[in-house]
Amino acid sequence: MTIITNQCYGGFHLPQDFCDQYGLMRYSRIDRTDPRLIQYVRDHGGEVEDDSADLVAVEIPDSCTDWELTEYDGMESITYVVGGKLFHA
Repeated sequence: MTIITNQCYGGFHLPQDFCDQYGLMRYSRIDRTDPRLIQYVRDHGGEVEDDSADLVAVEIPDSCTDWELTEYDGMESITYVVGGKLFHA
């Protein structure tokens, strides 16, 4: 499973050209597993940097039974469960 995360301080926002393409606002809420967003990040080499966001496509096992996106001051990480054990990405 692929999840898009922000890997810099300051908070998640969408790149302007992605917003223009899909008629969204820059700070729109969007599912981090949205296929359009995943494809956009992959088309840009798996990482998209702009003025205050660094979007990265993070892979977690399809066998995970649960996952949670957490953030501290805008920088995000993923905690997920596989076989009853916690992992971090």
